[in-house]
Amino acid sequence: MAQITNLMGAMVLEKPATELVYKKVAIPVAGQGQVQIKVTACGICRTDLHIIDGELAYPLQPLIPGHEIVGIVSAIGAGVTAFNIGDTVGVAWLGFTCGRCRYCLNGQENLCDNARFTGYTLNGGFAEYTVADERFCFAIPSLYANAQGAPLLCAGLIGYRSYCMVPELAVNIGIYGFGAAAHIVIQLARHQYKQVFAFTRPGDDISQKFALQLGAVWAGDSTQRPPEKMDAAIIFAPVGQLVPQALLHLGKGGMVICGGIYMSDIPSFPYKLLWQERSIKSVANLTRADGRSFLAVAPTVPIHTHITTYPLQKANEAIYRLRQGGIEGAAVLVM
Repeated sequence: MAQITNLMGAMVLEKPATELVYKKVAIPVAGQGQVQIKVTACGICRTDLHIIDGELAYPLQPLIPGHEIVGIVSAIGAGVTAFNIGDTVGVAWLGFTCGRCRYCLNGQENLCDNARFTGYTLNGGFAEYTVADERFCFAIPSLYANAQGAPLLCAGLIGYRSYCMVPELAVNIGIYGFGAAAHIVIQLARHQYKQVFAFTRPGDDISQKFALQLGAVWAGDSTQRPPEKMDAAIIFAPVGQLVPQALLHLGKGGMVICGGIYMSDIPSFPYKLLWQERSIKSVANLTRADGRSFLAVAPTVPIHTHITTYPLQKANEAIYRLRQGGIEGAAVLVM
């Protein structure tokens, strides 16, 4: 007779600034209003690197990272009404909001004072199973009910929220840092007939070629001047120096959108770079409305994610390659 076990494999961050450790831990049980999810795939986001490196303070310890989760509902807790066992769901960064603070009441749940985050202050998807609040799970279109869908849950969602901040009449859009989020955003932009200028780290010819393959009209490194003034720029790279660099190449009334949760310090710059109604805006987290909207739009483009898959126990190898810029598109753990 096969041995019955209530343990699962998981990659665990025991303390910041250390490698993840593969461990056997208890399978989490769905509580009130929660669903238990058998994880199919979980993307590795640059935010995971910031958490692992200790650049984001006060994570859950020990922690199972991962917030780009696609999986199948394997059990439901009391009171669950939105999903049934066997449904394919996605879980993203925003894992809980209080619904009572002034931000929640004003429709800004992404700024909730009491928010909790998947793979940061809640255990995430670098594991065979996870649990999540049903209110913060998304129904996944059949096209993305697999590893291809995982990057949509953060790279896609944050990229989408960032892109939605671009002024409607903008035509020339710069993207700094051509990784997982950028390779999704460029597909949205090209679908709307925008011109995209892609900026990479100096010497990254592979990412520049990738950007051109996806429809960028120009690709170069972040020290170069694009062929035309930009109407907006989205910065995904966590490099503060890129903010004044992007401002330098904006036309009048242009906007720089900082799409990352973490960025190194922004150096001082002359006021003339900001004058003529240029602006700088940051993006914080996401809302459930963002998720529903983007997951409805993605199949109509359709968004195609370029992924490199790794088995769960190879998470550290995938993280190393992502850190070195060796991943084209997104890295995804498959269970």
